Amino acid sequence: MQVQNTQKKTPVTLLALSIGLALSGTALAQDAGTNPTDLDTVVVTGYRASVEKALDIKRGEAGVVDAIVAEDIGKFPDLNLAESLQRIPGVVITREAGEGRNISVRGLGPDFTRVRINGMEALTTVGAGDQSGGTNRGRGFDFNVFASDLFSQLMVRKTASADVEEGSLGATVDLRTARPFDYDGFTFAASGQAGYNAMAEKADPRMAALISNTFADGTFGALLSVAYSERQALEEGSNTGRWANGPSNGNFNAASPFAAARSADVYHPRFPRYVQMEHEQKRLGVTGTLQWKPSDATEFSLDALYSKIDATRDEHYIEAISFSRGTSTTPRLVGKPAMIVKNGAIENNALVYGEFDNVDIRTENRHDEWSTEFKQLSLNGQHRFGDDFTLSGKVGISRSKHENPVQTTIIMDKYDVDNYSYDYRGNSRFPTLNYGIDPTNPAGWELAEIRLRPQYVDNDFDTGQLDFNWNISPGFRLKGGVLAKDYTFKTTELRRASELAVPNFADGTKIVPVDMTEQAGLKGINGSPSNWVVPDLNAIADQFDIYSNSGIFAVAPRANNVRSVEEKDRGAYLMGEFSTELGSLPLSGNVGVRYVRTKQSSTGLSTLATGTVSTTENRTYNDTLPSFNLVAEVTPDFLIRLGAAKVMSRPGLGSLTPGATVAVAGGARTISSGNPDLEPIRATNVDLGFEWYFAEGAMAGIGLFYKDIESFVQTTREVRPYSDSGLPASLLIGTGASPADDFTYSRPVNTPGGELHGVEANYTQPFTFLPGKWSNLGVQLNYTWVESQIQYLNAAGQPVMKTDLTGLSKSSWNATLFYEGKVFSGRVSATNRDDYLTQAPGTEAGFNLDGYHGMTGTTVIDASIRYTISDQLELSLEGINLTNEASDEWVYSPATGRLPLQYTETGRQFLLGVRYKF
Repeated sequence: MQVQNTQKKTPVTLLALSIGLALSGTALAQDAGTNPTDLDTVVVTGYRASVEKALDIKRGEAGVVDAIVAEDIGKFPDLNLAESLQRIPGVVITREAGEGRNISVRGLGPDFTRVRINGMEALTTVGAGDQSGGTNRGRGFDFNVFASDLFSQLMVRKTASADVEEGSLGATVDLRTARPFDYDGFTFAASGQAGYNAMAEKADPRMAALISNTFADGTFGALLSVAYSERQALEEGSNTGRWANGPSNGNFNAASPFAAARSADVYHPRFPRYVQMEHEQKRLGVTGTLQWKPSDATEFSLDALYSKIDATRDEHYIEAISFSRGTSTTPRLVGKPAMIVKNGAIENNALVYGEFDNVDIRTENRHDEWSTEFKQLSLNGQHRFGDDFTLSGKVGISRSKHENPVQTTIIMDKYDVDNYSYDYRGNSRFPTLNYGIDPTNPAGWELAEIRLRPQYVDNDFDTGQLDFNWNISPGFRLKGGVLAKDYTFKTTELRRASELAVPNFADGTKIVPVDMTEQAGLKGINGSPSNWVVPDLNAIADQFDIYSNSGIFAVAPRANNVRSVEEKDRGAYLMGEFSTELGSLPLSGNVGVRYVRTKQSSTGLSTLATGTVSTTENRTYNDTLPSFNLVAEVTPDFLIRLGAAKVMSRPGLGSLTPGATVAVAGGARTISSGNPDLEPIRATNVDLGFEWYFAEGAMAGIGLFYKDIESFVQTTREVRPYSDSGLPASLLIGTGASPADDFTYSRPVNTPGGELHGVEANYTQPFTFLPGKWSNLGVQLNYTWVESQIQYLNAAGQPVMKTDLTGLSKSSWNATLFYEGKVFSGRVSATNRDDYLTQAPGTEAGFNLDGYHGMTGTTVIDASIRYTISDQLELSLEGINLTNEASDEWVYSPATGRLPLQYTETGRQFLLGVRYKF
């Protein structure tokens, strides 16, 4: 049911208010004449100091670890956590509406990366447009929920050790918020920025503040930080909805003069269109920490994190829907079989130009309102018994609640239009679309569909952990512990019984009154057409009271998105840390083993002729995961690292649903089944690294890595008529689809896996050897090359192709030139990732054996400059995506080469800011 969002106080916000009151009282009690505490010795300041601190962390770890550290109090190098992480070797990101959302590490996608916040695993997800994957119902962490201002340190652990819990093939990412003992006494910092998006031509505020203090001779501390931002973005481009061959959806009319278009070896776009998406977001984050150190041997910390992102998105489309429609018992809903192909041009087996009669034209207006609320509360404690034995523990909860109570699309159609044409022969990302009518004329459109699709996703963790650390001898330390973690995933989507059931207007027809339409138009790019009419969503919603949840507008659970997964993970580990010498060669590292038992319960709805039935399946599996990490100190400044481990990652949440479901959403028709008996993805990892710390704050390194992925999970897809499914035709009543229509069949299966290997190169150096102000310059460079060979199967379980993992860019690099002076500072960064696959094999016939979907690589350039007025005050100017890099996805087959799938631009972002601290 669709409801309005309401605000309420949570335990996290109550804790934050308590901390705020304590801090404000202490600040007012301070002597106004006291000089501000000098923080330079305990706080990282400036980008160069941030780089040096990150290198210190990397150098001191036993495994392969990279870090990013705050430049100053509450000041992270980038506005977005994902965009900060992409500066690390081997890390690449994907974006939503121009903002970093997910990360991949060493070619392994978001589902293979675990994220911990203050040492405790967490997962938070957001909503997105359909072409960006829609609502996240997987294990991938959406970093855009959080403002980077809330965090003081990020660490990416690329090698496994027994004391870090399982679940990652790519990396474990540790996010750490600030704590009061990080600072010396009273600390305050605040910043404000005005952001401007050049494509949306909108300005937005961004602000953050941190206040911290210690009391009772430094034995008690409290910290509160707050970050708030607003963002308006415009995303525009084009979309083809994949390319299908002539016989798909019943083929074109046999009377077509251009008969070549009917060939099985000729492919056309399924719904060529221009797209416009307008995004608005408001993001609030709060952290609060209380620390208590009653003695040198005992310390406790209570950490709270709250974040909420509220967003709206409006999407406007105009398309020819007939290309993805088959036959129908309703004559005017007959799609492709009624279309006459009058003329065309074929290039590389693609119908890149066509003229058509009897085409159904569709215009859409979609409105989304969604929010994600994240809460985490954790209590950590440790006590040292004597000089050699320490006991530590933590207990905590995290809750991520995504709500999309309003996802409404109103559609109006014109049927059997003549003289429609499309032309992809010029710039295929900016096709010429001629609809055979004036697309801005509001008269004569018929109300065709009203879609109501509210949906919800919850991800909850309850964690308890107890560890010991026993210093047995000067060269050997024994660590061990137990972990209990309960994870619950639940998602629900609601829909109307029939989205085609629409009421009549006052005149007794379904013709949309002119005053219930509005004009939509491209603002940031030039398209053909650039303007078109869409239904006035609010006017029609008010006219028919579509949110009443009654009558034909009642919504009920949709089978394929009403599901849950519960996992109870119980683990234990034992690990030895050693420091010794082999002859005159100092050696250090760790060796250990982790054992984990996973009890899994999956529940979902199955579609049957008599309706839907809930099914639950339970299973248990165990993993024993040995690991070791070795560091050889060849010289005090030259290290060799060697690591090896068995690792595992649990299957994707969407793959574990029992049963099969049927879904029809406009031109998208699917029959999806899950597989709760999937085995985890398991691998053996080996790392070899060489690091040379040749000067203060400088480092040159190279790392080799190899992963033998023993098992993998792939979702097989193929397109076949619904009649092949064996399911009753009655399930299609009210959907507008017929048994002759093509449906996409999908099912996840375990595959043999394959190998992944690569190399990372890293070079960081401040130019302190240069004279004068030139010595304030410095550079960071890194390059990663990755290759994998994964065996992919078709829907029958037969091997069809062996190629890279989806999400893997074979090469990626980062380059940053920075200048850190007393008054002026700045940096320019370029981040590149190569092309990568998004789906293998493809979906449509002709692409489902040796074809795939992929994304064009990007090179994103960002820059920032800062002017320091005093020790307390500075001004800043930042530019993001200065080259306006686009998101460009395509489909490929050997017969066609690359054909456009979806292309969008989001524009450049500029921020002018001021920052104050004392």
